[in-house]
Amino acid sequence: MIRWLWAFLDRPADRFDEALDFWTTVTHTRLSPRRGAHDQFVTLLPESGDAYVKAQAVGDRGGVHLDFGVADARAAADHAERLGAKVVAEEPGLVVLTSPQGLAFCMHGGGDGHEIPAPVAAPDGTRGKLDQVCIDIGPTGFDDEARFWADLTGWRLEPATEPEFLRLTPRSPQPLRILLQRIGEDRRSSAHIDIACTDIAAQAAWHESLGAQRVQQGAHWMVMADPTGAPYCLTGRDPHVVHGAD
Repeated sequence: MIRWLWAFLDRPADRFDEALDFWTTVTHTRLSPRRGAHDQFVTLLPESGDAYVKAQAVGDRGGVHLDFGVADARAAADHAERLGAKVVAEEPGLVVLTSPQGLAFCMHGGGDGHEIPAPVAAPDGTRGKLDQVCIDIGPTGFDDEARFWADLTGWRLEPATEPEFLRLTPRSPQPLRILLQRIGEDRRSSAHIDIACTDIAAQAAWHESLGAQRVQQGAHWMVMADPTGAPYCLTGRDPHVVHGAD
């Protein structure tokens, strides 16, 4: 059902240009023409391969949401509703929903990709790739929310290296996979992006030179904040792995 998975970066409108400067630099992308009634939408176009990251200017602190490319947005939304999602907006070819624990996501028809972009090089030659969306879920609703995302996508739900994580792995090649994280407090689900990289420290230093900040060092990851304060992680996973490829 899922033809192509997009990561949507929602960033404050008053700092949107600053966010775009940062994210186009670290992903080696250029911007599409802006679109929407207020020029609030833009796609990050890679040097090669098909795009899978978009951005939206919003009136709050923003965050990240998932955008599923499907054959029929209305049929996909019907399926999501049967699993417990709620529709919050709709227009031809696009349905905006929220998961049972409140994370926004979209079903849209078309916009499929086929060629997954390669990792990109930092100035020192280390490589990284934005390749994962992590959904942060409160403990009370974690099991139900994890089941929802697995049923919605039809992807494999698998244990990860740490007990607070589960991983959703695509059954066919996709530019992104989904990580589910059990956090320590009950609140509405949110999401952030992860960048797999060959050298976490080197990538962190590069990102800092572009205006990001280090927030917290984990066992195999570094929590960062982009120039607008939005959290993301650098991880030690192999950026060359294509998710869903046998």
